[in-house]
Amino acid sequence: MRYWERLRLVRPRIRWGERFYDFGDLVALRTIKRLTDSRVPARRLRRAVTAIERQLGGPVLRVENLRLLECRQSVAFLLPGTLAPPFDPLERQWILPLQGPQMAANVHQLDSRSAEEWFEIALAAESSPETVDEAVEAYQRAIELSPEWVEAHINLGVALYHQRRLEDAQNSFLAAVALDPANAICRYNLGCVYEEAGKIDEAIENLRCAIRAMPNHADAHFNLALAYEKKGDPARAREHWSLYLKHDPRGTWAEKARTRIEQLRPGRKLPPPIPFPVRR
Repeated sequence: MRYWERLRLVRPRIRWGERFYDFGDLVALRTIKRLTDSRVPARRLRRAVTAIERQLGGPVLRVENLRLLECRQSVAFLLPGTLAPPFDPLERQWILPLQGPQMAANVHQLDSRSAEEWFEIALAAESSPETVDEAVEAYQRAIELSPEWVEAHINLGVALYHQRRLEDAQNSFLAAVALDPANAICRYNLGCVYEEAGKIDEAIENLRCAIRAMPNHADAHFNLALAYEKKGDPARAREHWSLYLKHDPRGTWAEKARTRIEQLRPGRKLPPPIPFPVRR
């Protein structure tokens, strides 16, 4: 959903650091999900909406106000209030309801996949541990075609992490941070990988950056509390345990956080650090 928001396919209202979706947003999300499930890349959908706006010469359109159709892994739309056939804004042509061989002759086969198509292939492949290798390769191909695609770098880093290729994952997250230094997810994941590598100062720096970008990121407070424990700073650890509870009071680790707050009170003997779970 954040990726679709970055593409401006959905525009939630943001207040108090939270995102609020109205009924129109839910209609838009359903449309986007239907098209992406049909293997229409989200970036292609964004280009189609932009083309529609340009060709209609109107204000910025919202997805929920359009009747969008999947067409050859692209997007067509029905002009509001007319009986005209669907129109492909990227090809700038009407889609005629042809059947049989005539339709087959009009199907355009791409000579090679686009970055968006490789990204969608990777998303499908990463859902199963047995196909993570294919996901890594597909993300790498997407990045070759679109080197500044932040989400592709992030997702590649996560896939590499699951393969236990920590140095490669770290390099992917560093590439994402170089493109978008304020991105909370980049910083959070990089901080987690640094911690596993034993680089506690670097972990703390990046987790703090994640929290500056997204103060209500409960998992970042959780992992930062653990990092401060490892650094031997119980006061700051307690601070971030408390902030974790503030933002996720009923989470899986809530009771553990309450226990640590008590154990880390001033004057008490410091308990041994607990294992550092990477939570994404």
